[in-house]
Amino acid sequence: MGRCVVTGGAGFLGSHLTEKLLREKHEVVVLDNLITGSLRNIEHLGGNPLFLFKKENVSEAVLVDGQVDFIFHFASPASPIDYLEFPIPTLKVGAMGTHNALGAAKVKKAGFLLASTSEVYGDPLEHPQKETYWGNVNPIGPRGVYDEAKRYAESITMAYHRCHKIPTRIARIFNTYGPRMRLKDGRIVPNFLSQALRGEDLTVYGNGLQTRSFCFVDDLIEGIYALFQKDFHDPVNLGNPTELTVLEFAETIIRMTKSSSKIKYFSLPEDDPKVRKPDIQRAEKVLGWRPKTSLEEGLEKTIYYFKKEMRQ
Repeated sequence: MGRCVVTGGAGFLGSHLTEKLLREKHEVVVLDNLITGSLRNIEHLGGNPLFLFKKENVSEAVLVDGQVDFIFHFASPASPIDYLEFPIPTLKVGAMGTHNALGAAKVKKAGFLLASTSEVYGDPLEHPQKETYWGNVNPIGPRGVYDEAKRYAESITMAYHRCHKIPTRIARIFNTYGPRMRLKDGRIVPNFLSQALRGEDLTVYGNGLQTRSFCFVDDLIEGIYALFQKDFHDPVNLGNPTELTVLEFAETIIRMTKSSSKIKYFSLPEDDPKVRKPDIQRAEKVLGWRPKTSLEEGLEKTIYYFKKEMRQ
C-alpha cells in the first residue's frame, strides 16, 4: 500500500496515525528525536514487519533509505508547556524540519502532509474560524514560537507545491484529546483530568468563559487519513465544532470522574485565545468527514487511560 514516513511518530497524534497506517497495510518509518514523544507510545508496534523506528532530529536532516511514497510531518512540540520550555527547537522543527521533510519529499518524489494547527488563527477575530481567515497572531509573544513556526510551515509547504509540484496537503488540527496524552502535557484535557483524578482543584484561567472545542483522537486520525487520500492542496480544518466554555468543560470533568475537586481561578496567560471553534464545511465537502465521537464517549476512554497511567 506504499511506504510512509511519519515525523514525530512517537508523539500523541503521530503514534495514532502510525497505527492507522499499519492497519491499512502501509509500511511505516517513524522518525522522532523523543524531545516530547515517547517510545512507550510505539513499543507495541515493534514486532510488526511493516514498522521501523529511527531516532532522528528532522530539524537537522530527514534521512530514509529506499523508496518513500508519502511523508506525514507531525514533528513538533504541541502544548504551551512544551514550546515555552523548548522555544528554539519548536521554531526549528517548524522551519528547518519542514524544509528538510519537503526536501526529502522532492528527492523521493513523494507526497507530503503537514500537521498544522488552529493556532495559525491566533486569538481569532473571526468566529468560527474558516480556512480563509488569515489570523490574529502576536509574533513576539510567548506563544509566537509555535504559531509562527506553523504559519511558516504552511507557507513553505505551498511554495514547494507551487514551485516543485509536490502533492501536498495541510491539516489545520484543532484541540484533540484521547489516550496517550501525557499526564503533564499542560493542555486543558490532561490538566483537568489529572487534577480531578487526584482530587485537586481544577485550575481555570481567566473567568472560564473562553470557549474550546474538543475532537477525539480517533476521529481526527480518520480525517487525516481521508485528507491523505485526496488530491487537495489548500488547508483543511479538522476538529469538532461542538463548542463549550472552559468552565462547562471543567464541570463535565468533575462530574464524569466523580471527583470532589473544586474550581480555582487564575489570571489568563498572555495571548491565550478567547474562542476556538472550527468551521468544518470544507472537510465535510472535500473529505466527506465529520467527527462521530461524542464528548462523553471520548472522555470515558481517556479517563480509563489516565487512571491506568496514574496507577503505574
